[in-house]
Amino acid sequence: MLKQRIITALVLVALFLGVLFFLPIQWFALVTVAVILLGGWEWANLANLNRALRFVFLAALGAALVGAAQYVFKMDFSSPDTGHARQILAVACGWWALAFLWVQSYPASAMLWGGRWARGIIGLVVLVPAWLALVILRGQDHGAWLVLFVVAVVVTADVGAYFVGRRYGKHKLAREVSPGKSWEGFFGGLLACLVLALVVSYMFDLPTKNRVLFSFGVLVTALASVIGDLVESMFKRHRGIKDSSRILPGHGGILDRLDSLSAALPVFTMAALASELSSYL
Repeated sequence: MLKQRIITALVLVALFLGVLFFLPIQWFALVTVAVILLGGWEWANLANLNRALRFVFLAALGAALVGAAQYVFKMDFSSPDTGHARQILAVACGWWALAFLWVQSYPASAMLWGGRWARGIIGLVVLVPAWLALVILRGQDHGAWLVLFVVAVVVTADVGAYFVGRRYGKHKLAREVSPGKSWEGFFGGLLACLVLALVVSYMFDLPTKNRVLFSFGVLVTALASVIGDLVESMFKRHRGIKDSSRILPGHGGILDRLDSLSAALPVFTMAALASELSSYL
């Protein structure tokens, strides 16, 4: 199993870097749409939709992606309407704040979102802004590196939480959703991300004010990544499954790899648009 996980991970990294750095923005947008649609098929399973209704959900997701592309990009992915983008990303950020409250009150909160169609609608709110944020960020100056940095934040938060939680974890973060996660690990992950933010800000010699804002943005992004992970865990637990699918040998499904990013990307992109981050990197 370990060998299989390593091989799959290496292939995924190579494909991701190739798409990220070598495809023009139009093709990047199309390839990532395909990935989101695969994730949408898995989400339909999380929502417990039957096979026929999964196709209905997939059609709805496709229509929502096209609508978002027209509303924000006018199908020109290199030139987003930032005002329209902020509207959608603000809704996404608000959703993730609400989702964290649901995680903390699970299983009682399931009465609010446990219905199949409620979970289906939530899937649209999760997947469409994540794709939108990814394409917007990729289209910025140094966009590929910004996307890579968000991935680095997510990985750093996860690794920091794992090692600190394993060594010091005593107080459960969300016992009913993910018993292995602790508050100690959560703060350890945030601390690791703060170190990452300070290192990067010193590398680019940011002014003190920008350094503080940048570090704050990184911490909020790390917080969002934890929420994304917990929310998918909550849906899987409610559905009674371990992985969203088995499409990735040794790693589960697309959503199992995108859960943290689906929350981190809208938050980071919202901050990047508000601060014009790429202009001083």
